[in-house]
Amino acid sequence: MKTIDSLGEVRGKRVLVRSDFNVPLDGTTITDDGRIRAALPTLRRLADAGARVVVTAHLGRPKGEPKPEFSLAPVAARLGELLGAPVALAEDVTGPSAQKVVGDLADGQVALLENVRFDARETSKDDAERAQLAGELAALADAFVSDGFGVVHRKQASVYDVAQLLPAAAGELVLKEVESLSRATGDPERPYAVVLGGSKVSDKLGVIANLLTKADRLLIGGGMVFTFLAAKGLEVGTSLLEKDQIDTVKGYLATAEENGVEIVLPTDIVVADAFDAPAPAGVVAADAIPADKIGLDIGPASGELFAAKLADTRTIAWNGPMGVFERADYAAGTTAVAQGIVDATAKGAFSIVGGGDSAAAVRVLGFDEAGFSHISTGGGASLELLEGKELPGLTVLS
Repeated sequence: MKTIDSLGEVRGKRVLVRSDFNVPLDGTTITDDGRIRAALPTLRRLADAGARVVVTAHLGRPKGEPKPEFSLAPVAARLGELLGAPVALAEDVTGPSAQKVVGDLADGQVALLENVRFDARETSKDDAERAQLAGELAALADAFVSDGFGVVHRKQASVYDVAQLLPAAAGELVLKEVESLSRATGDPERPYAVVLGGSKVSDKLGVIANLLTKADRLLIGGGMVFTFLAAKGLEVGTSLLEKDQIDTVKGYLATAEENGVEIVLPTDIVVADAFDAPAPAGVVAADAIPADKIGLDIGPASGELFAAKLADTRTIAWNGPMGVFERADYAAGTTAVAQGIVDATAKGAFSIVGGGDSAAAVRVLGFDEAGFSHISTGGGASLELLEGKELPGLTVLS
């Protein structure tokens, strides 16, 4: 991929940067600014080099129309704090306000366009509609830097189409993400373990199929584990279950055995009477889940087992929590896995936390991010790389 160096001298040039500022909000308060902080190296590099930096990004799912609750105003304020200089926010995506804000920029200053998903053309399936918006974005700039890793798997106007209209390069974050994830998708140092969690097997079908040819161990937790248990003929009670995926999972189990890939499933489960029950009902063996109970976390013995299976690894990829970690009663499994990864990393393993809920869990549960080799900012993009797919937002930069 082309890098910022390929753009040459940027002083005085308007550089459009696609960032990923899809941060969680409580009203207008940002509850996790990790994605904003991840964008700083690229923005600082360009600003320090005298570029006039124009940032475009999205927040939430406004479905193609302006909605105040999805305004990037809180992001502009936080970005200004982190950069130590005001960041002007345009009131529109490419309209009169955007044109004035960009026109007023001086060398080394940064401005932010309003939520690009306020414009329905951003995510349109119609190539011509996307190209029209991309043309308007390109008219605001002299060069383009793609630095929103969380969206590079999307063929969208501000990610894919605009890169074909301007001199384009990958930003610092995208380069770091691709380099790190390549260590798990290319020729990983072994033993190579992958920890998969989250709610649904169907979200990770392609990833599992690909990893059955690459990984040495797959550790399965989260809601998806119950489809694996059901595929082995076990009772899962009222736990999350994708019945239509049971045969697929049976195939995975058979393929894993043929390929010598170890699939590690929980030996015990934390259960409750219902998802919204005020407290757990207790811990049961994974092969003895009562028919009227729901599983919401892997049990303590499973946490120890998973940590032990990570202890001798040299490469680890983790995507998805082990339970409903947002509630303290069901966070122990995710905590045990995270600690196991930290311990393995301290002994020399290369560890990747694959964005999304896993990255959120690291912060919510109070882990030092420095304890992991790399924490991805893109859940979907990192999954598709682990799946072995080509991502349009990356191929367009080649």
